[in-house]
Amino acid sequence: MLEQLFALIQDRKQNPKPGSYTNSLFEAGLPRMAQKVGEEGTEVVVAALAQDNARLVEEIADLTYHVLVLMASKGLTLADVAAELKKRHQ
Repeated sequence: MLEQLFALIQDRKQNPKPGSYTNSLFEAGLPRMAQKVGEEGTEVVVAALAQDNARLVEEIADLTYHVLVLMASKGLTLADVAAELKKRHQ
């Protein structure tokens, strides 16, 4: 699923679709994308400490999406992250 979502995000970057939330993030630029990652990270913390697991899953999904948008904007891929994780566990 992450690969499919990331492919969709990359497609939106290369082929903008009017009205797309993803495209609105690309148009807003890196500061807005970074801000959204921060906001969603905070919401994950709040959900972990004060809400149920269903809400936590929703917030983690939001954070994951916004991290993927940020990655795409910087030209990073899931393979880049996987390689870093692999390097850390050798």
